[in-house]
Amino acid sequence: MNIRRLRPTTALVGAAALGLTTLTACSSNVGDGRTDGKLDVVASFYPLQFLAQRIGGNAIHVSSLTKPGVEPHDLEISPRQTADLSKAGLVVYLKGLQPSVDRAIGQAEPKHVADAASYTTLEDHGTEVEGDHDHGGEGAGEGGHGGEGEEGHEGHAHSGDAAADPHIWLDPVRYTQVAKGVGKALEKADPDHATTYKKNTTALVKELTTLDQDFRSGLKDRSSDTFITTHAAFGYLAERYGLRQEAISGLDPESEPSPARIKGLHSVAKKDKVNTVFFETLVSDRTAKTLAGDLRLRTDVLDPIEGIGDKSKGDDYIQVMRSNLKALQKALGTK
Repeated sequence: MNIRRLRPTTALVGAAALGLTTLTACSSNVGDGRTDGKLDVVASFYPLQFLAQRIGGNAIHVSSLTKPGVEPHDLEISPRQTADLSKAGLVVYLKGLQPSVDRAIGQAEPKHVADAASYTTLEDHGTEVEGDHDHGGEGAGEGGHGGEGEEGHEGHAHSGDAAADPHIWLDPVRYTQVAKGVGKALEKADPDHATTYKKNTTALVKELTTLDQDFRSGLKDRSSDTFITTHAAFGYLAERYGLRQEAISGLDPESEPSPARIKGLHSVAKKDKVNTVFFETLVSDRTAKTLAGDLRLRTDVLDPIEGIGDKSKGDDYIQVMRSNLKALQKALGTK
């Protein structure tokens, strides 16, 4: 008898437990890319994290796969990070910059993905081994590629192409195009907050437009167009403002320059009256300082803003870009 009486009670308890489990699953929004009602956004590295934070504001949670102080090119994705990508409400990355991220996204198959490379154009900014000047921004002038369209760049080279330079964020105009694309991606992933994303995108675009104008005016009346830097991260910036980038190494910041390249840079520095060799914050400054010592030139930081760390001259993208502008003005002899 006692056993018979317990059976319906047990069944009720089981049903209640099942209902509680279902309710808990619903309340935690498992699998919908949200935490506490906010869209979970995963950015592959800092420049895209900055865009997501500024455009998403309080409507989203943002995390970055690349931690502060880590060189983005060196990132390796863990199985846990791959699993997190599959749960994200939106993943923002730059195809081709971080191969491990590309692979992880292919495995995780997140519902909403924003590829920064799809919102603008990418180009080849290779380093000439002998110090030849016919690359980078030579002849681009202040107009650069300012006539490029703001929307829809299907068919252009992406960063997955063998020779494409991925450092689009260092050109405020291209970065503005990416910002607009990320804003649209957030609207699609989270339509309920579309008004917020539109408003924040407009504000950020205005700020980036001012930054572009300040670079244009701040780099006028210079005594030199040429700057030497650690690796070829500044091709788009050079092209935009009519400068000439001479990189010690190529697009890979860890690659060692050949003797021919070092010899070529000696010739460039003397011919173009270069007074500064730039190094950066996340990779070794040894080669840059050795070259500067050989040529009796000063050194300074030109930050590719691949991450914000203790050595960064600013707390965010805008501040560090303005520090870069001041460094270039000093090196190029602006009046």
